Amino acid sequence: MTENSTSIGLGHRSEGGVSALKGRPGAGTPAETRGKTTIADGVVAKIAGMAAREVPGIHNLGAGMARAFGAMRERVPGGGGGVTRGVKVEVGERQAAVDLDVVVEYGVSIVEVAAGARTNVISAVERMTGLDVVEVNVSVDDVHLPDEEEESEPEEGRVR
Repeated sequence: MTENSTSIGLGHRSEGGVSALKGRPGAGTPAETRGKTTIADGVVAKIAGMAAREVPGIHNLGAGMARAFGAMRERVPGGGGGVTRGVKVEVGERQAAVDLDVVVEYGVSIVEVAAGARTNVISAVERMTGLDVVEVNVSVDDVHLPDEEEESEPEEGRVR
């Protein structure tokens, strides 16, 4: 059995040929090179979903069926808030791509809303993750009319 020992001191060599520890390991290297950071797809999807929802003119995210299932899931305790509904991402080591399915408000310029969503999502994802966003594809699936009933609002119960 070999005994490994490290002594801290002024260039002192311990028995067995193990050199003395002089300062912290990697003390001369920058902090950002001392390990690896991995960002999950879900993290980028949440950031992109929140950033897209901040854009004026976007009513909701998700295609018709996704919104319907999301509304039901939100009513179930612990079902989640649906922040990533309507958001798909691909995350590599240094780059990310985002696809958004959006519902816009009636009367807004779809071109301007899509450009605003792209700008906001790219800014938020790049600022928070350091990833280079190579593309943000916006698919407008529906237009919300002012007189349409909101599908995610809870209905009044019969019993109070």
